[in-house]
Amino acid sequence: MKDHAFDCIRQRAVIETTAEDLIKLVNKGTVSTNVYMRRLHNFALDMDWLLKSIVPKRQWPKVVHHPGKAIKPEEHQRIIDRELNPERRAFYQLCWHLGGSQTDVACLNAEDVDWKHQTITYSRKKLLGRNADPASIRFGDDVAAVLRSLPDHGPLFPYLRTVRSADRATEFKQRCIGLGITGITLHGYRYAWAQRAADSGYPERWAQQALGHGSKAVHRAYSRKAEAQVPTPEAWLKEIKEEARREAEAKTITVNFGPDAVDKAKTS
Repeated sequence: MKDHAFDCIRQRAVIETTAEDLIKLVNKGTVSTNVYMRRLHNFALDMDWLLKSIVPKRQWPKVVHHPGKAIKPEEHQRIIDRELNPERRAFYQLCWHLGGSQTDVACLNAEDVDWKHQTITYSRKKLLGRNADPASIRFGDDVAAVLRSLPDHGPLFPYLRTVRSADRATEFKQRCIGLGITGITLHGYRYAWAQRAADSGYPERWAQQALGHGSKAVHRAYSRKAEAQVPTPEAWLKEIKEEARREAEAKTITVNFGPDAVDKAKTS
């Protein structure tokens, strides 16, 4: 409600508000302005403060979400190098490796980590109550090193889980401003993960489960207890390179070019 876009109607009686006022307000503001103005409008209708809609449902300006910007590896490294708070540094590192939303990562518990199978499985806060299967991802040595620096039971981030998501976002923005990094948010870690997955040829069904999206069939097939576990994009790319190296070695024919072999060739 502190959004300055609302200033044009803030002191006006609801019944005196015109359609032109609301359209101008929404166009002046952001996506959130559009969403919350609709909510206020519908609330006024439900409370009988309005006898009919000021703006018909189909005449509201369309909600258009701007494409998210992924955090670049060098930007992430600068943020990590600059961060002095160990809990917040580990938080940013896990956001990078897991691709989870900031709320889901901040609310992770040590019990979500399966060290035997090297997997992290958690229910997305956004999808609670929707009968959605959990997101699951297998981690490698880099993530294991971060996890060992965190509590071995209970919340992994005791302080950050108590902070509002807006405040976590503000803290991150302040750090980016200090480093001269612009145009990215904490959600950029999610975009960065998906982008790295796509660039490395990571199977889409794995990416869907790791990010907590996709059909229930995919989640069931690649959940914690499944035979196949979802690796990180880095681990997947490493496996591909290792497999290519093994195939190259298998096709290599060893040839002896020693002195004896040369003399034998001349004789023949």
